[in-house]
Amino acid sequence: MTTFKNWILTLVKLFHSVKDENLQWKKTNQDQQVKLKHARVLAAKTLETELKKRNVQLEHELTLLRTKNNTELSMFKTKCKQDIKDYKQYLASLDQLKRSIQASYKHLPEAVAFTIHHHAKHLLNQMWEAKDFEQKMQHEIQLIKFMTTVHEDARLNLEGATTEKLPERTLNLIQQK
Repeated sequence: MTTFKNWILTLVKLFHSVKDENLQWKKTNQDQQVKLKHARVLAAKTLETELKKRNVQLEHELTLLRTKNNTELSMFKTKCKQDIKDYKQYLASLDQLKRSIQASYKHLPEAVAFTIHHHAKHLLNQMWEAKDFEQKMQHEIQLIKFMTTVHEDARLNLEGATTEKLPERTLNLIQQK
């Protein structure tokens, strides 16, 4: 029994010595632990502050991008509306051109007037759909030249300055294509 008692006492002493060592270690390193804990709290607050600052910056950048995109969208919509208005005016002008041909050449078959009108619309669509500025300008020049020729043919016929029964210069332009 004494051995058992000795063994228990040894175990209790061992337990107390481990606890004493642990307490001594904590006492010795208490300043360091406080510093580490303080540094951890400070780092967390610094990180939180940086995240809030970055969040504010990102929100500001998002607001700027939204404003820029809304402005660009508004400008694009306005441009598209103006383009549609311009296109409608071109189409109205082409209809007027067709009526002018029909009025100048009363004997002209309706199919010829429609062919001239269709060709003018085709030139307009080529101009409108061109992606490259130079191509767009070339098509616009072709359309202007064509419309000018049609008007000139109609004017000369109305004034009696020509004996031609058909708008020959206009039809020659169509044939060149």
